[in-house]
Formats: sequence, structure tokens, C-alpha cells
Amino acid sequence: MTSVGTGLVLGAALSVQFGSAVAALLFPRAGAAGVVALRLVIAAIVLLAVCRPRLRGHRRADWLSVLGFGVAMAGMNGLFYQAIDRIPLGPAVTLEVLGPLTLAVVTARRRSGWLWAGLALIGVVLLGYRGFDLLTPAGAAFAFGAGAMWAGYIVFSARTGQRLPRADGLALALAVAALITLPFGIADAGVALLDPVTIGLGAVVALMSSMLPYTMELLALRRIPTSTFAVLMSLGPAVAVLAGFVVLNQRLSPLELLAVALVIVASAGAVQTPRADPRSESDRRAPQQGSAAPAR
Repeated sequence: MTSVGTGLVLGAALSVQFGSAVAALLFPRAGAAGVVALRLVIAAIVLLAVCRPRLRGHRRADWLSVLGFGVAMAGMNGLFYQAIDRIPLGPAVTLEVLGPLTLAVVTARRRSGWLWAGLALIGVVLLGYRGFDLLTPAGAAFAFGAGAMWAGYIVFSARTGQRLPRADGLALALAVAALITLPFGIADAGVALLDPVTIGLGAVVALMSSMLPYTMELLALRRIPTSTFAVLMSLGPAVAVLAGFVVLNQRLSPLELLAVALVIVASAGAVQTPRADPRSESDRRAPQQGSAAPAR
């Protein structure tokens, strides 16, 4: 189960990084807020049509979990896109990853968990240190905010995945996130959101940056603890650097190679270290305790 969960996290990281490359093409067309709204709206429409989640029979706690998941998703995406619109991608990702790594330290039940989180942090900082001199207060604040929302996304994704069957919770949370971001997207991009080319590229971004990775992460969080998952999130920047080397022939410096190695070692250590799942037993049993949702 752990190896499957790790594979899902890696697949999600690959999908997000290549999706981000396509999203960069959309910035001049629709702006940061417009791109976020477009990808979340398209992803929500597709997943709602595919999953057809049940709206009845869920408890109040289930709906609160979905609401929290959607708010965290909207904030994570919206704030991060605002950050990379102001500061370089490397330091933006570095500051954002502080959210999941802080969560890993807080939820780790063993001191070794702190070690792996610390190693991952060092690796990510080494990967993103170039461009730190170009930080702006607003850009850094947006990146920190995105990191906090990312930590919330992990927690609520785990809870929602345990409470609702299949990808129903994800579909409903995406709808919440789309409703939150759409007004900002319309204000930022206006009629540009209706351009056929923009919609087509938005659909590709929605698939690669939302539908695929969020689904894989939801499934991964059903198999591995949130603390392990949070450390594995540091693989994202390392995957981006390796993709640049393989696809774009971008050479890696010795420092970058060391950084990638530290992230990989930290992720492997987090996966192999036995630990208790920090989610409560009541959360794990929630779908069986009087919920009308069908069994998975």
C-alpha cells in the first residue's frame, strides 16, 4: 500500500509540473486569477459529470470537510499563482513547500519524522535559492499563504477521502473552489475567458494540474499517513528540476544534484519509517458510522 501511495504522489507531481508549463502560456491571455478560475471551473464540471456525487445522505461533518477542502484548494491555487506573478518560481515553490513540511513536523509521531522533514527543507531551499534576492514582500506573503493553504489542503483531502466514497468529495470540493475563484477570474480576465484557444489550453491545464493530480493525491492519502504525504510533497521541486534536465537539457550544478539527492533521501526515509497515522480513529471509521454514502 505504501509503494502504491508513493507512486501516486510521484504521478501527481509529474502531472502538476508539466501542467504548470502549459499554464504559463495562459498568463498573458487571462491573468493569474483568470487561469486559476478557468482550470478549477473546467475541472469541477468534468468531475461532477463523471462522478455524479450524491448530495443527500451526508452528515454535517461531511459537508464541513468538503467546504474546508474547497476553500483550501481555492486558496492554495489562487495565492500561489499570485506569488509566481510577482517573484521567481524557485523561491515561490520553496516558500510554499514550508506549509507541508511544517505539517509533517507537527504530525510526525517520531523524531525521525522531523529529520526527514528537515532534510527535505534543506534540499528544497538549495533548489530554490537562486532568485531569493528578487523577493518582494507581497510575493513572499502570497507564497507563505499558499503554503498554509497547502497544509490545509492535505488535512482536508485526507478527511474528505475517508468520509465520502470514490472521488465524490473531490468533485464537490472542486465545485466549491470554482465558485470561490470564478468572480476573481471574471474581474481579472473578463471576456478573455471565453476565447476558444484560452478555453482549450485551460482544459489541458485543468486535466494536468487539477483533475489528475488531485485525484491521485486523494487516493494516496487513503494509503499513507498525512505526515509521510507532506514530506513527499517536497518531491515537486525536485521533479521540476529533473524534468528540465531530461526534457530541456538544462544542466544541473553539483549543488542542485545534492539538493535533489537530499529530497529523494528524505522522501524515501519518510515512506520507510513506521509511524502511526495522525488521523483520528473516528475519521477512519466515519463512512461506516451511520453515513448513507455507499461503501467503496
